[in-house]
Amino acid sequence: MKIHSLGYIGVNCTDPARWADFGTQVLGMMNVSEKLQNEGDESVYLKMDDRPFRIVVEKSDRDSYGFSGWEVGGPEAFADAINSLEKAGVAYERASEEMIAARRVQDLVRFADPEGNQHEVYWGPVSDFAQFASPVGIKSFVTGEQGFGHVVMPAPNFDKTVAFYKDVMGFGMADLMKVRFTPDPAEPEKRLFFMHCNSRHHSLALFEAPVPSGCVHMMVEVDSIDEVGRAMDRMQAAGVKLTGTLGRHANDHMVSFYMESPSGFMVEYGADGMTVEDWDKYSAFQSTVNSFWGHDFSVGQE
Repeated sequence: MKIHSLGYIGVNCTDPARWADFGTQVLGMMNVSEKLQNEGDESVYLKMDDRPFRIVVEKSDRDSYGFSGWEVGGPEAFADAINSLEKAGVAYERASEEMIAARRVQDLVRFADPEGNQHEVYWGPVSDFAQFASPVGIKSFVTGEQGFGHVVMPAPNFDKTVAFYKDVMGFGMADLMKVRFTPDPAEPEKRLFFMHCNSRHHSLALFEAPVPSGCVHMMVEVDSIDEVGRAMDRMQAAGVKLTGTLGRHANDHMVSFYMESPSGFMVEYGADGMTVEDWDKYSAFQSTVNSFWGHDFSVGQE
């Protein structure tokens, strides 16, 4: 399977309108729900570039992460993706015509990884290339060939899940960490692997621990560090909880901060992330620190 990029994500929320406010007034995306909703649909659609949407928020009885939508290059790549799932014995579901129309794509299949994390693989986004106009003045998010951003997913059954993403979905290793949450050397280390599918340093990361919300965090990238600072101001003005202070990561060099989303997982908001144009010339490494500076996550526990 050859994944092109993370195309969109799905989010569950008991009150999708909370995401409409958070997505527009804090993240700076466009609410295009009226344009994309079907009759009786309460879903919220958030747009951040020339694609119809990048986040869909579906009404649910719990607040959580929903699914990741992975784009492949065309019908041949889509057929190859299905073949990869079948060869690996992975159960998948062909999407209905209604779902395909709702996602604005040509074709789509749904499946789960060994941890139960939900995924969609699709090809051929349908777009009218309507202009993105941020309600808070953001010029652009970093998307294009790099896709939406990245997601960090729980993977307590770590080795089997990592093998699934490498051997079935075709992701490559960017780097890794082993972390403890206390100074106690007897605490077992948790592994954190960062994985790539295009020039973005990582579109996916896997964390060796359960996460009640179904996602550690998602990341969106803007085109300047000034926009990161402005987002921090909007976060504070909106009363959104800060969960990680401003910092620069040691692996992908992203300057970012973290905040709590209406669905319980964190959102990393960053700029200046690393890209790798030729992965054959790249050497994966293990970092022993999370960041060059900043990124104090203790604020999220206060």
